[in-house]
Amino acid sequence: MFKNILIPTDGSPLSQKAVVQGVALAKSVGAKVTAFFAAPPATPIVYRDHLPVGYATPGAHEEMIKKTAAKYLGFVERAAKKAGISCESVHVTSDYPEEGILKVAQKKKCDLIVMATHG
Repeated sequence: MFKNILIPTDGSPLSQKAVVQGVALAKSVGAKVTAFFAAPPATPIVYRDHLPVGYATPGAHEEMIKKTAAKYLGFVERAAKKAGISCESVHVTSDYPEEGILKVAQKKKCDLIVMATHG
């Protein structure tokens, strides 16, 4: 049936529910999961909840992005580990997450994508 399920996440509560469902499905069919997170490129302006909240150097902003990616992907990794299934995590920088999702799905030969309808 399914061999590799792509689970994109943005860290939102709805996304976390999709992670739980995607991991459960993977376990039930003997598939592995590929966790995915896309962040916009680092800029001098720092955003929180889509609103500008301050400034940071591109290096500092890049570090914030890495920490966020680790946190969101870590949620998927822990869920997969608890379920006893294999998980690979992928983090990309892109203004267009949907393009990144499709590219990774093709590259990793994912045969299903499980994600929330919005975040």
